[in-house]
Amino acid sequence: MALTVVGVDIGNSTTEASAAVVATDGSTRFRGAALTATTGVKGTPRNVDGVAQAVVRALEASAVRLADLDLVLLNEATPVISGMAMETITETIITESTMIGHDPRTPGGRGLGVGVTVAFDDLAQTPSGTEVIVVVPRDVDFEDAARGINAAAAQGLTVRGVILGNDDAVLVANRLDSVVPVIDEVSRIDAVPLGMLAAVEVAAPGNSIRTLSNAYGLATIFDLDAAATKVISPVARALTGNRSAVVVRTPAGDVADRSIPAGSLELSGVHKRVTVDVSRGAPEIMSAVERVAPLADVAGEAGTNTGGMIANVRHSMAELSGHVLADVCIQDLLAVDTFVPQEVRGGVAGEVALENAVALAAMVRTRESGMRAVADEVRARLRAAGADRVEVMVGGVEAEMAALGALTTPGTDKPLVVLDLGGGSTDAASLAVDGGIGTVHLAGAGDLVTKLIDAELGLDNLELAEDIKRSPLGKAESFFHVRLENGTVMFFEKPLPAASFARVVTLAEYGMNAIPTRHSMDRVRLVRRAAKERVFVVNALRALRAIAPGGDLRQIGFVVLLGGCALDFEIPELIADALAPFGIVCGTGNVRGSEGPRNAVATGLVASHARLVGAGLSA
Repeated sequence: MALTVVGVDIGNSTTEASAAVVATDGSTRFRGAALTATTGVKGTPRNVDGVAQAVVRALEASAVRLADLDLVLLNEATPVISGMAMETITETIITESTMIGHDPRTPGGRGLGVGVTVAFDDLAQTPSGTEVIVVVPRDVDFEDAARGINAAAAQGLTVRGVILGNDDAVLVANRLDSVVPVIDEVSRIDAVPLGMLAAVEVAAPGNSIRTLSNAYGLATIFDLDAAATKVISPVARALTGNRSAVVVRTPAGDVADRSIPAGSLELSGVHKRVTVDVSRGAPEIMSAVERVAPLADVAGEAGTNTGGMIANVRHSMAELSGHVLADVCIQDLLAVDTFVPQEVRGGVAGEVALENAVALAAMVRTRESGMRAVADEVRARLRAAGADRVEVMVGGVEAEMAALGALTTPGTDKPLVVLDLGGGSTDAASLAVDGGIGTVHLAGAGDLVTKLIDAELGLDNLELAEDIKRSPLGKAESFFHVRLENGTVMFFEKPLPAASFARVVTLAEYGMNAIPTRHSMDRVRLVRRAAKERVFVVNALRALRAIAPGGDLRQIGFVVLLGGCALDFEIPELIADALAPFGIVCGTGNVRGSEGPRNAVATGLVASHARLVGAGLSA
């Protein structure tokens, strides 16, 4: 008698189900599939709601009654908890207001001006012939400012530039008798030092400053020696890419580009233990992880973001699994170097500098999954709903089932490696010619990419960062057309929303979403792709080296990408490009030739059970 079987894969983010009819000879006919959000943490009793919903939907898609359901197969879903932290390891500090490089949206005039800073009210007392940079406070109207500056120039002062507290640069520049660089929106205009040599630079629209962003340009203007040029170099670095800037040289002023103590990590392996300073950066941390491999546990220094993240991950898993805290260990760690925009300490206009930071992802798993308890609750729930004869079994190890499901992708064969790209972790399973299985589970996946995008673009909006990660970009150049990131143009019959005009936008399936920043489309695209490369490509290579025979990637024939991130519009391409030099056939899985990269584990559960039925080992 044929059995109606549903395989269910409980993942970190989604729960997938595959319904099939298995005949007594083991032949299988798949009927339908379903996808729902995972309820609760993977491998815990809270998964029951999501599992029951997925089973019902899969049966509905198969036109099979719930009362006819015979067997539900669950994956051996071991709980996985991952955590992330970001440590800023450098900061720029200014003493005595040495720099103003806040890059206002609408500076006025253009060019480079060098002179002594003079308050607007002191222009009449300034000796004729003096080259000045005029500092105009907030209580001066733009017309009065322009009139006063023109009058001072007529009396013999040489006005080289203007610094404004208000947002009036264009209005003032348009009323001046000569073209000089004008910078506005200096929030702490009263803190700008007076009587000091200063340089003001405004570039033409579409360009960035050239002199003040060059350490040797600053040395030329301020007559600096080699030692002073080295000290002032952080100023030039912070101003790179700005359209406008001011640098004021004060006798006691200083700019420091210093490291921030970020704490240390103690990495414990099976045979050795290594302590590494987080401020040394990602390469040093990952080198230490390789030296102690296989990693047994990680401890972070108390009082740091890193230490707090690792402690939280450990506590969460202990509460979830009921294990003693001392028995919960960190299984993997991924470190990624990044840059985050931080306000310059000591600045007077909200100056921002890109500072070095290290993002860390850690993962912990338990030895016992508790899936038997989940299976019992699922059976009770389904029987109460009308599936009177249903049985629920834990059908097999997740990685092995994923490999079996991936083999249903047309064009694949053993030896095969499956990469499951999820939200919190990157999992890999290898299936050898002789049927041997190897697995590895690594920290860091889609959630870390989202956090990197959010940090590097200064969004402070994880939902928008997720949208940027998933969607192509465009620039709304008019109310009726958008130029896409690949250079093509999309036209619209109806006008675009006003909030999208002249903005970089994401082109998601549900619609267009404006990105409320001043970053160019090329910059956003660069950050998005770099984040994916530093997480997914790095983890793919780590995983493949860990399970390849002798660590030799050329021994791997096929790599099948599975999971939600395999549906991404550029991640499969990035990974395939990285693996191409090793002669590996890599692509997105198409389970059963119809399901794409989804449903591999659920399909593998059914296929594994069908083998047992065909061999007479299961009813």
